[in-house]
Amino acid sequence: MNSDPHEILGVSPGAAPAELKRAYRRLAMRWHPDRSDHPQATERFKRINAAYEQLLAVDAGDVEQVETPQAEPDESVARAADIRLNLEVSLEEAAAGCRKTIHYSRGNACPTCEGTGEHGMSRTRFCTACHGSGRVHDTRRNLVRCEECGGRGLFTERICKDCGGSGRELAEVSLEIRVPHGMLPGDELRLAGQGEPGDGELQAGDLYLTIIIRTHPLYQLHGRDLHFRMPVSALAMMAGGDIDLPSLAGVICHSLEAGAAEHRQLRLAGKGYPGRGKNHAGDLVVELEPVFPSKLNARQRKLLLQANAALLDDADGSLPEIATWRNAHCIE
Repeated sequence: MNSDPHEILGVSPGAAPAELKRAYRRLAMRWHPDRSDHPQATERFKRINAAYEQLLAVDAGDVEQVETPQAEPDESVARAADIRLNLEVSLEEAAAGCRKTIHYSRGNACPTCEGTGEHGMSRTRFCTACHGSGRVHDTRRNLVRCEECGGRGLFTERICKDCGGSGRELAEVSLEIRVPHGMLPGDELRLAGQGEPGDGELQAGDLYLTIIIRTHPLYQLHGRDLHFRMPVSALAMMAGGDIDLPSLAGVICHSLEAGAAEHRQLRLAGKGYPGRGKNHAGDLVVELEPVFPSKLNARQRKLLLQANAALLDDADGSLPEIATWRNAHCIE
């Protein structure tokens, strides 16, 4: 059996969403199991539904406005309801951009009644306001015509059994979308026409996705600056040398200046969270925390004692506080 969704719906590649919708409705009316006694009606109806959803997803994934934030829609146009959802991504996914498949529910026009809510044989029910008499008592206890049923005492209706007369059915939708790089928490993606479906009078609503970035075990995002804390050997801070710093773009080798073994902040311009549009990339801000040896083996102790002796040989330059104290107390 043919698996090409275009051929299943009888549309050409690149067909507009409105054309896809018309083709789907036409085939659904023909092959719905409640309307057709063909032995393969159920299977055909499932394939029609699958083809329709597949083409909608492809259309949403390929159109640029689905993938990037758009200008606000024209408020003068009557539209169906929008749908708003949260989209959770990792910090790495938000920084580099990614593709995500989202699943959500929206109302579609019932294929059985084509959204009218009426289908099948007419049925009659009594008016509950007048109990079928067509008359009710007014405030003065006089019998007057029932306004609910117009004095007929009953209603004739054709309620679609598949949607209960609402004209809508709840449909599960899957869309593959592209999240552009550099989006921040709270930014929105607008997927045009992917909200509640329209009809002859209303255009389809939009789907809005609010970006949520999961908490990262290392980095904290402040604007576009990336902050993190990193322990560093106190000896390395005193002597200087190269240290490796993690970043979203990979490991950065940084030359650490010799100095005091105390808390120090590094700021690497443009190495933080990537920029987007007119917004430049943030900085990588690293809080260096000195760590002193907690335990020494014999070799390490010997080397440190040698280093300490070398420092005392030039105490005036290396250890001025000690040199001053020793001179004051006449200790050679």
